[in-house]
Amino acid sequence: MQAKTPEQSKTTMTDMVLPGETNPLNNLFGGELLARMDRAASIAARRHSRRIVVTASVNHVAFNKAVPLGSVVTVEAKVSRAFKTSMEVFIDVWIEDRESGEKSKANEAIYTFVAVDDTGRPISVPEVHPQTDLEKERFDAALRRKQLSLLLAGKITPNKATELKALFE
Repeated sequence: MQAKTPEQSKTTMTDMVLPGETNPLNNLFGGELLARMDRAASIAARRHSRRIVVTASVNHVAFNKAVPLGSVVTVEAKVSRAFKTSMEVFIDVWIEDRESGEKSKANEAIYTFVAVDDTGRPISVPEVHPQTDLEKERFDAALRRKQLSLLLAGKITPNKATELKALFE
């Protein structure tokens, strides 16, 4: 199985915020943004694995900036790291200024997907070979995030979380 770069999984979805997608403050519903991020991340994971993928977890979501009615929103997703059958997908959400056209980062999220075969059983995925500094940073941090998740779920003991321990030594 040949390794792939994060760029090979890159998925960009651009859309406008419509009235039926907003809350009483005329900002995009958080659930609507989560669904958009899930779709983009799913496509990125599918591009990386070339398999059916299912959302395993939403590891992190940061709603840093409200997304107002009428905004042009771009959701960008890339596989940041692959493990045996799972893939971490990092998602950046951008808002385009209506007048200048400048984009600013509004939100980010990290989802985990698992590749499965036609019967729903997990199946191996290719490794990720990061290229840029940001891709390398996200790749390295993915192992710490995975160990933290496993530790919190009681699936590993603290002494097995070697990447986390290294942060405190």
